[in-house]
Amino acid sequence: MNVRELALDTLLAIEQKGAYSHLELNDAIRQGHLDSRDAALLTEIVYGTVQRRDTLDYYLAPFLRKARRIEPWVRVLLRLTLYQMVYLDRVPDRAAVFEAVEIAKRRGHRGIASLVNGVLRTIGREGLPSIEAVGDVGKRLALATSHPEWLVRRWIKQYGYEDAARMCEMNLRPPQSTARVNRLRATVEEALKRLRGEGVEASRGRIAPEAIRAEKGNLAHTEAFHAGWLTIQDESSMLVARALDPAPGERVLDCCAAPGGKTTHIAERMDGRGEVVAVDIHEHKIKLIEQQAQRLGFGNIKTLALDSRRLGEQFAPESFDRILVDAPCTGFGVIRRKPEIKYTKGKEDVAALVEVQQAILRAAAPLLKKGGTLVYSTCTVEREENEEAVARFLADHPDFSLDDRLAERLPEPVRPHVKGGMLQLLPHHFDSDGFFIARLRKKV
Repeated sequence: MNVRELALDTLLAIEQKGAYSHLELNDAIRQGHLDSRDAALLTEIVYGTVQRRDTLDYYLAPFLRKARRIEPWVRVLLRLTLYQMVYLDRVPDRAAVFEAVEIAKRRGHRGIASLVNGVLRTIGREGLPSIEAVGDVGKRLALATSHPEWLVRRWIKQYGYEDAARMCEMNLRPPQSTARVNRLRATVEEALKRLRGEGVEASRGRIAPEAIRAEKGNLAHTEAFHAGWLTIQDESSMLVARALDPAPGERVLDCCAAPGGKTTHIAERMDGRGEVVAVDIHEHKIKLIEQQAQRLGFGNIKTLALDSRRLGEQFAPESFDRILVDAPCTGFGVIRRKPEIKYTKGKEDVAALVEVQQAILRAAAPLLKKGGTLVYSTCTVEREENEEAVARFLADHPDFSLDDRLAERLPEPVRPHVKGGMLQLLPHHFDSDGFFIARLRKKV
């Protein structure tokens, strides 16, 4: 099976089965036994087609009006081929069209092959419809960047048009590959030197002192990673443990902890002393945390499979010095990594997740000692899940307050984005994931 046919199957699995793009793509690369060049092309086609789905459908619509009902696989085939024609300069149009027609012949019949050939060649002759002709600015931005119109209008209302537009445009770019250096095993310079010896081009991060950014090479496939020197983690996520600021010997609770990036960072900042209790609702994800802890060499992490809304059934009141609630969220800050999120999440998901977040916070609050620190974080940019969620929690829990010392615990570059005890990073601020952090203190 060639790369484009693999891309078709992968895209169909994402669209019809709700498969996660990164997991489905990894499976396709492994099962297809692709070399690095073909794997890169497959990755580009799959991610690009998902990221620009609505834009591609807008371009295709005028050329499909006379067609009878089109089977889903044919529409996906047209999308992925048009993506190559419009956005991939290194793929000649004729080659992309030829491959699409051959796939249509194998999967369908002569009529489908004729349709695919006719649509794509007509587009090549006549060109694409103009998105600039769309008068409404919100709708135009949604079409141009392939985001749901409701979400774009929501971001414009929350952040203004300029930030909303930059966020949408950033979501179309490939995500930056970053890792956190385990300072108990190596310094950043030692890690960079080792990676250079393995043929990986990397440099220091832009935000976190312990971060490195890969320009070339896969960090997860290096000996440095397998030796426990590195954890694959976005730079914005590395700020959470710094905000929590745990001390050696303390007892810390990490709710919703899988896959363990923040858990192990907390354990590292405690110099491997004290106890980090990592809770997650899924048993199989608990194993991921344990594997991370073992690879990195941390023996002070205890895991537990439990719904964090039921924490009070397992732990005594005021039994933790610090608590992290890295809450389930819409994930709109990580659209670059999981582009299907923008199509599968709706307004109703925001409201439902807000209730889950509040339930976890209510369960965690009594477990924190007086004078202790609670950090609430999400990988979304939705204010209803972030600032408004914190305000709602504080209104119901007068024994908690925002800690205005958050900024001094974070690296200098992000401090201008801290307001009171809260930090909101948008993807275009530092070429990172969109991320929210609030530091709360329980009154003595």
